[in-house]
Amino acid sequence: MRFGKVDRHKGEASNFRVPERLRDGSISACFLLVWACPVVSVVLPECASGKSGCSYMPMPKVIEQEVSVLTSSKDGLVYLTPNDWALIVDKACRVAFRKGQVLVHRGKRTNGVYLLVKGTARVQIAAQAGSPEIGPGEICGEMSFLEDAPASANVVADNDVEAYHLDRPTLESLFELFPHLASRFYRSLAMNLSRRLRDLIEQP
Repeated sequence: MRFGKVDRHKGEASNFRVPERLRDGSISACFLLVWACPVVSVVLPECASGKSGCSYMPMPKVIEQEVSVLTSSKDGLVYLTPNDWALIVDKACRVAFRKGQVLVHRGKRTNGVYLLVKGTARVQIAAQAGSPEIGPGEICGEMSFLEDAPASANVVADNDVEAYHLDRPTLESLFELFPHLASRFYRSLAMNLSRRLRDLIEQP
């Protein structure tokens, strides 16, 4: 699900460069994201009718709510900012799984990560009796993504699950454009993996 278009630009998320297609007149309207915490708006430099001036379109309510879920999760990517999340959600693909469907297959590469926004899933680890649960705001598939290797466990939907999927090329493109986003993303993954390892060690 996409709610705007982000054209390639350098620097921080609040700095914009007008695309060549807009400057040479080949398109009449261009959608750019304007980040203003905690609400994101879409700005149209010129409306489709050709009239000058800017109009503002607030982020759709459902997406705003999901960004809030992702931002506030204590077990999620805790170092990402609301601006980071707005950019990530814009570039992600929305996917849904029914109860019992597999999000991550053990022995297969995930080619990206899943960010849950609704429902819960179980991480089925062969050598572990229990199955850790992940819920809204949490990530799965990150180990396979980090290692570029097959997943070490299945992740199965406990109930109906909705998530954002970010594939490797999309993430790498975002990280190239926004190095600070990459730094916060990987720092968050490190914190998550450390927490999960600690939980495993401390099990009775």
